[in-house]
Amino acid sequence: MAILLAEERRQRLTEIVSQRGFVSLADLVEATGASESTVRRDLEYLHDSGVIRRTHGGAAATGERSGNPLPAFEDRRQSQSAEKQQIGVTAARIVKDGQTVLLDGGTTTFEVAKNLQGRSVQVFTNSLPIASLLSGSRDVELVLIGGFVYPKTGVALGPYATATLEGLHVDHLFLGVAGLTERGLYNGNLLLVETERAMMRCAEETTVVADRTKFGQPGLSFLADWSRIRRVVSDSELPPQHRLLPDSNVEVVLASRGDGQ
Repeated sequence: MAILLAEERRQRLTEIVSQRGFVSLADLVEATGASESTVRRDLEYLHDSGVIRRTHGGAAATGERSGNPLPAFEDRRQSQSAEKQQIGVTAARIVKDGQTVLLDGGTTTFEVAKNLQGRSVQVFTNSLPIASLLSGSRDVELVLIGGFVYPKTGVALGPYATATLEGLHVDHLFLGVAGLTERGLYNGNLLLVETERAMMRCAEETTVVADRTKFGQPGLSFLADWSRIRRVVSDSELPPQHRLLPDSNVEVVLASRGDGQ
């Protein structure tokens, strides 16, 4: 591997971190061919410049400068809020008392969590907003999955989260996505996709919760094809052309207009 000059090396580091969201120190050393001490100094320089965030064991994208940022949680909650509330009510009905549920860190899964309050269920989540919501519910047994907390979103991602998920087995996973096409599911961040794939591996059933605006829209990062999905819960205004999915084994459940009101 050719030896990179300092400016070229730092540009390369910035590109890798921006593309992946989070990268370990070992992977950055391998990618640049530089020594560990050199990469550490480069990361400190880029952190002080505001280009990336230096973390324990690696580096993360800041969100503002990343090529694939995740929008802030509160900003996303305002979009299609009524539809998300409908979906949350309908999706929560799928869960039976005594079951185990895994919720990823989306705004629609937050609405699912709201409707699990007071239920006798065990909930695993990597979302700080969801954990904060459910921590006050005496009947819910809550387990928070740790990891690198992505800026603004309050979602724990990366190798620590993935390692925790490898030891889990749950009845239901409720997954939010950035887009759905004939090919399958997409999300807007590579690090998020890696964590969500780990979630899918530990779930008996995966349910996608997505309002109608997500259909026909590919995202930056491919997540999974339709064979990995049990059902999709969407709002009542989902156009007819999107109600028949490429895989006939995937059930489409539409929330009723009255749900969430």
